[in-house]
Amino acid sequence: MLGQTFRAHRSLERLASATRSRPGIPLAPVREYGSPMFLTELNWLGVLAGFVVYFVTGAIWFGPKTFYPAWMRAKGLDPAEPQGSHGMAVVFGMTALGALVQVLALAIVLAFVAQATGDPVGPLGGALGGLLLGIGLVAASSLSHRLFGGDGFRVWAIEVGGDVVGLTLAGLVVGLIG
Repeated sequence: MLGQTFRAHRSLERLASATRSRPGIPLAPVREYGSPMFLTELNWLGVLAGFVVYFVTGAIWFGPKTFYPAWMRAKGLDPAEPQGSHGMAVVFGMTALGALVQVLALAIVLAFVAQATGDPVGPLGGALGGLLLGIGLVAASSLSHRLFGGDGFRVWAIEVGGDVVGLTLAGLVVGLIG
């Protein structure tokens, strides 16, 4: 009898540690810190929405009325002449794939933060995560590529500016939905 009571008590303790009461969400399940995360646990609607926001941000950033002409002139090229030898389908397809990979990586990092803290990151935390990854990884890693490639700071600032803004907004959306 005492053994059964002890086992029942341990089961309740495990259940209590696996769940956490949050305002508005009673007894929401929380994975134990350190347990593996699977891609199926991601909020794919948040990832998809973040991808759309990131891609649209990039399209606006490099639009003909925004930074595209300044970027091309900074590279020493004529904005009126078409560039690239890969064809627009390949350019846009690979750009979309790269954006999806970046937003997926951002969503995974935000999920790890949520797991470690036991609380959702929310839109502000998502935006901050996107901003930090944008500056700390994207901007910092591409600086040497641009400088050694002879493109200079202006080309770098225009390119990574769009990435940082895009990741910040994508993080906001992933944090809001996810």
